[in-house]
Amino acid sequence: MEATEVRKLVELEDRHWWYRERRALLARELRRLGSAPGVALDIGAAGGGNSRVLKAHGWHPIALEYGEEGAKAAAERGLAAIRADARHLPFASKSIDLVLAFDILEHIEEDDRAAGDIHRVLRPGGTALIAVPCDMRLWSAHDVAVGHVRRYTRDTLTTVIEKAGLRIDRLWSWNVLMRPAAAWRRRRATSSDLDHVGGLLNATLTTIIKTERYLPVQSLPGVSLVLRATRS
Repeated sequence: MEATEVRKLVELEDRHWWYRERRALLARELRRLGSAPGVALDIGAAGGGNSRVLKAHGWHPIALEYGEEGAKAAAERGLAAIRADARHLPFASKSIDLVLAFDILEHIEEDDRAAGDIHRVLRPGGTALIAVPCDMRLWSAHDVAVGHVRRYTRDTLTTVIEKAGLRIDRLWSWNVLMRPAAAWRRRRATSSDLDHVGGLLNATLTTIIKTERYLPVQSLPGVSLVLRATRS
């Protein structure tokens, strides 16, 4: 992702409905793990919003960023930040308890190598939490602007993760209720949709996305796919 898009993300993530609900999703998954917190690697941490959730739940997060701007943004927020390539993680094998890779794999041409290195650094029994954009029918100028290589299907994501040696425990759709609006907007997009959302609209979209928590929609088409996987 280009430096300008990283800075947009950093400026938006604390209040934007999408990022706030994704942090809530992460918090729920952390509570469900049932294991004592340990070392967590947040790949593509950018402004560190997810790293701060990890820290709040007792984990010891390491914020990893490929680009200089992202690493700088994380460090500015007091996080332990390093620059590295997700295909070549600078950690010993079996040394990490939890790997978080939210919206990372779609940026990497060799996503199989990134998934393979996630498997390598995870300790046996360690967990990977991964989120990706889904469905090439939603491909738009937004994807180009933020540096996406692809959008995934359940099958293509499953193939990458399982070939890496990870066992998928759960795979579900997210941002389902907003998919029709996202599809409409993406058809008209000319650039990234990382933009400020006004207070009333932000509150409305927050209510809609929160409603999804209580509805059985995780098997329906959404805008993103999320999975939890384990290293055996």
